[in-house]
Amino acid sequence: MQQEINVKKINQSVKKVGDIFLNEYKQDAIPQNMEELLKKMDDIDKFVVSSLKKRLASEFPSTPWIIGDEFDTDAQRKPAEMPEYWICDSMDGAIQYLQHIPGWTINLALIRNGKLHFSVIYDPLSDELFWAKDGEGAFMNDKKITLSNKTDFASMIAVFEYGHQDKSTNNLIQKTGPTITNLLENFGVVRNFGPHGLQLAYVGAGRIDLFIQEDLDTYNWLAGILIAKEAGAEILTTNGNSWHWGSESLLIAKKETAQRYLQTN
Repeated sequence: MQQEINVKKINQSVKKVGDIFLNEYKQDAIPQNMEELLKKMDDIDKFVVSSLKKRLASEFPSTPWIIGDEFDTDAQRKPAEMPEYWICDSMDGAIQYLQHIPGWTINLALIRNGKLHFSVIYDPLSDELFWAKDGEGAFMNDKKITLSNKTDFASMIAVFEYGHQDKSTNNLIQKTGPTITNLLENFGVVRNFGPHGLQLAYVGAGRIDLFIQEDLDTYNWLAGILIAKEAGAEILTTNGNSWHWGSESLLIAKKETAQRYLQTN
């Protein structure tokens, strides 16, 4: 395990892979059945991981790779027992990509000793690359990002997300409804956007004021969590506790915004 990492090399590698998909965006027909959809999503996973492995082999010759399978519930409950490894959310928002809709990114996170060490999220359509290194801040295209300074809920944008299946034991449907209602009653604008990690990066960049999601969705969150955290956001669960790997909900916002929101419940 090398102590220093080549951030420029990692970011360039992710960007190059993402741009391959940009060049092919909307060129293929939209899948018309589940079998075709799953096949195309699997192809995306394999291509992204194999491409990044090759590009980063010289820098990380022995670092293992894990595809961030959001349907693998058990694997999302705790870090893998390895000193260092990559988690690749090959394409966050792959369904949007295949449906010819904006809102898809390439996400990559480096885990060291069970903790987030580095992450990058690349949005090819906007040519925006968000990244963060533990303890060194968060950036977008090499410019440091910061949280929104808003104080009025009426001018804030809150987003909610949900997974494709209930992976927890927290009565997902029963919790999601009241959560959305509470957002609508308190915030000026409420949205559901799609790519989880990019939304968290947007919190870090001051574009979104609060992100909330019930249920377990670790792999979708990891890359964005580090970026939001390094930009200064609070990383909590929906009951206000500190988020940890395996938590079954996520709430991310500026400290004051999170505290005020929690008081509305």
